[in-house]
Amino acid sequence: MRRMKRLAASIFLLGICLATISALADTYPSRPIRLLHGFAAGGAADTLSRIIADGLAKKLGQPIIVEAKPGAGGNIAADAIAKAAPDGYTLGLVTGAHAISAATYKSLAYQPAESFEMISTLVYYALVIAVRNDHSAKSLGDLITIAKEKPGALSFGSVGFGSTHHLAGELLNATAGVEMVHVPYRGDSQSVTALLGGDVPVIVGTPVLLAPQIQSGAIRGLAVTSPTRTALLPDVPTVQEAGIKGYDVRTWAGLLAPKGTPPAIIAALNAATLDALRDPELRQRLETAVGGEVRGSSPEEMKKLIESEIAKWTGVVERAKIPKI
Repeated sequence: MRRMKRLAASIFLLGICLATISALADTYPSRPIRLLHGFAAGGAADTLSRIIADGLAKKLGQPIIVEAKPGAGGNIAADAIAKAAPDGYTLGLVTGAHAISAATYKSLAYQPAESFEMISTLVYYALVIAVRNDHSAKSLGDLITIAKEKPGALSFGSVGFGSTHHLAGELLNATAGVEMVHVPYRGDSQSVTALLGGDVPVIVGTPVLLAPQIQSGAIRGLAVTSPTRTALLPDVPTVQEAGIKGYDVRTWAGLLAPKGTPPAIIAALNAATLDALRDPELRQRLETAVGGEVRGSSPEEMKKLIESEIAKWTGVVERAKIPKI
């Protein structure tokens, strides 16, 4: 009898939970939503956030306010997202750096895969290795030759420690047999400013910010990090074309929410995201912004991506002997 009463009570509580979730989904969203990202204003993450925020706002019928919390390769924003109320009103846009953090930090206040509810991936894109136009390196091969002649003398800037940009440079070090020193900045704009000002001779940056400078002649793009050239910079060769076989670094961006966000809300957000990504104009804006490929996913597929990326970059960090912080 007691067992039957407990079972009945459990079924009753489950019914209440399901009814609550259903009610949340029916009324969600009823107010503006925050979309956080972890990089400086004007960079790729900020641009992508604003584009997808526009698309989602139209689908959900509420404003989506983009908020940048730059620093620590996106970890400051990720921590804020993880600690936010799991009610669907705080979302996050993360990049490939989200998975890299598990490989580059001794400890995190959150778990990249387990502290969040995944919503969908958005886009995949390459990075660019670049120098100022007056640099003596006319190609990536030239840069590698210079770096080999003076180990440790060259430095490269990135959007921050633990970013995909950072690890792309470290992977180049390991595969090309050079020792360029990493210099972290707080976002793409700062790294470009440092390059133009002569504070750092090389940067690994995103096409969206570097393309105008490359096209104007202020910056020289030496190579893109993907196996094929990017549509945004068709004249810039790939790292593999420069002779570094097997080199392949592509970052990505996706949406997530705090752990515990109701499944019905996650399903609604996933459906709205995929619907927005089917819009030709929005797809073009996203692809033009980063010179990449729009690719949505299920929450489960995004989680598997993050788990596989953690394993990949952990191996790179160990092989390159990068000290964790």
